[in-house]
Amino acid sequence: MNPTISLLFGVHAHQPVGNFTEVLDDAHQRCYGPFIRTLYRYPRFRFAAHFSGWLLEYLMQRFPEDMQLLKEMVARGQLEMVGAGDTEPVLAVIPYADRMSQLNALSARLEQAFGERPRGAWLTERVWEATVVPALADAGIDYVTVDDYHFLCAGQNAARLNGFFTTEEDGRSLDLYPISEALRYRLPFAPAHEAVAYIESLAQTGEAAAIYFDDIEKFGIWPETYEWVYEKGWLTQFIEGVLASPVIRTETFSEHHARARTHGIVYLPTTSYIEMNEWTLPADVAARYDGLIAASKSAGRFESEKAFLRGGIWKNFFSVYPESNWMHKRMLGLSARLNQLNARRTPRMDALLHEAQANDAYWHGLFGGLYLPHLRRAVYHAIVELEGLLDDVAPRPAMQRVDMDKDGIDEVLFHNASLQAVVRLDSSASVIELDAYALRHNFGDTLRRQVEHYHHKTLGNASGQANHSEGISSAHDRVSFKHQVTPADLAYDAQGRSLFRDTLLAEDGQAVALNYVLTGSEDNRLDFVAQTPQGELHKQVSLQANELNVTYQFARAMRGSLITELNLAMPSCDGPAGRFVLDGKIPGGFGQPLEVEGLQQIALEDAVLGGRLLLSSSRPAQFSSQPLFTVSQSEAGFEKIMQAVTLLLRWPMQEKNGKIAVSLEITTASIR
Repeated sequence: MNPTISLLFGVHAHQPVGNFTEVLDDAHQRCYGPFIRTLYRYPRFRFAAHFSGWLLEYLMQRFPEDMQLLKEMVARGQLEMVGAGDTEPVLAVIPYADRMSQLNALSARLEQAFGERPRGAWLTERVWEATVVPALADAGIDYVTVDDYHFLCAGQNAARLNGFFTTEEDGRSLDLYPISEALRYRLPFAPAHEAVAYIESLAQTGEAAAIYFDDIEKFGIWPETYEWVYEKGWLTQFIEGVLASPVIRTETFSEHHARARTHGIVYLPTTSYIEMNEWTLPADVAARYDGLIAASKSAGRFESEKAFLRGGIWKNFFSVYPESNWMHKRMLGLSARLNQLNARRTPRMDALLHEAQANDAYWHGLFGGLYLPHLRRAVYHAIVELEGLLDDVAPRPAMQRVDMDKDGIDEVLFHNASLQAVVRLDSSASVIELDAYALRHNFGDTLRRQVEHYHHKTLGNASGQANHSEGISSAHDRVSFKHQVTPADLAYDAQGRSLFRDTLLAEDGQAVALNYVLTGSEDNRLDFVAQTPQGELHKQVSLQANELNVTYQFARAMRGSLITELNLAMPSCDGPAGRFVLDGKIPGGFGQPLEVEGLQQIALEDAVLGGRLLLSSSRPAQFSSQPLFTVSQSEAGFEKIMQAVTLLLRWPMQEKNGKIAVSLEITTASIR
């Protein structure tokens, strides 16, 4: 019997909920479209594909001709469509009921479009926890793909990772296919003939499979890959090389699963792919982990040691990034409310919850969109709209005190029909979330500047250069720069960014520590007091219709200055659609510094938001505005991204019983 090898080839296509249509169209032009059209020409090349639900719906509406090719490939048995959570949630971090809802939503979508429900599933970011098994099995999923690294971490022999294994949890069974890291790193980066030769080298007498399932974006969207994969013909060469091979046969996962037998029982540890396990660690620990990996590679021991150099787990992102944790806990709170509604639950509510669970805005590494304001905005857009719908059918108290993010410090959520404010009951008494229901927007949705373990690379001159005669470099191996980064760009925040975070300056300019204490509350307001060397400072935060009002009252004559800082998430960021309006004139946009003496009123208009904020002060203030930028990495290189516009208001305090009232009036607006 001659040696053979089954090639199980799968691709995963996904774009984050909330991504720009121009990005989606470009992705299709450079990747999805040419990939589909190329595979269509080779009916004998069997493969699997997963498209996240939101992306699939967009492509079907925008590019129906190419989607028709997918349908034809399914009908002729060439293509297996694979399921998952509809909006690409990390299943391990949402409740069982939501896992079922997400999985069934995409399965139903695929059945309607392609005539059959999926038996296999893509596991978002290959984040594995045994707790996901029951929902996958209950949703009719027979098998999923995870990395071979997961199996190595469980002590499995690499030589046996050429078929599927079986696991079980809470009385349900699920089969697991180990994705080959060696293939992930070769396709499409190594020359096509070398990739085919490597697959052939895995052939053996008896049953064996070479298992590949990875991002389709590597076939055209990653740097240099469009030219390499399509213009220079890598994909065509690879397909033709595979089909011409006397030892390789292509199969869909469903075909292989139907005829093959399990390699046996396996229990995998909680993990993801090896790069993700580094990204989840805090910066200082990630640097140490990086050092261990480098030392292991330098000593030539990495392949034998990598299973024991495991790094962190995906849920660490909630510990490392407080903003991600807050967003996640807000989502979980709404999930609990929605799952109690029973008959009053609507499809729109389900869709919004699914959008709020899309993974991309919750994490950061080389990919992951926590640093991208438009992706966080899409999550909050869903959260705010869903909360409003829930309030309509199952009203909650006008004011609630909870420790939403489980950090040991309470927050107060209070709302009316137009707005919701969330005040953190720490010494700052600042507003950490400000929701406008009509705009479906959280003006407190920003991100602090915090140290990332890769920041040391931004000041070097390294760049990944590929030798095209030997293939191209993966985005994992490149260091490039989308924007110039200077040491000044790497300033870090000692605390989170919020609205109405106050500083008291003495006459000599020294900052006086303010420690606000909650002294009283009503349905629409909170009262605080801070003891200072010059007497008490009273602060009141209240809502009235579409206005957030903050009032400061000094108990007796004080000297010095009061400063308050507002960090406002404006969707236009530093683009041309956002602008200040002062006395009927436009002094600049949000991305430009602005200073005004004696200011009492200024408007912030944002055409992307379709809304307007009117900032008013009862007393003239020194006003300044600066854009808040962060530095992060992506597959396109290091980049600076505007997170918020930071406003500072400063008032001299020289009057007895001085009082200052500040308001933010929020309205929808038609802006030209």
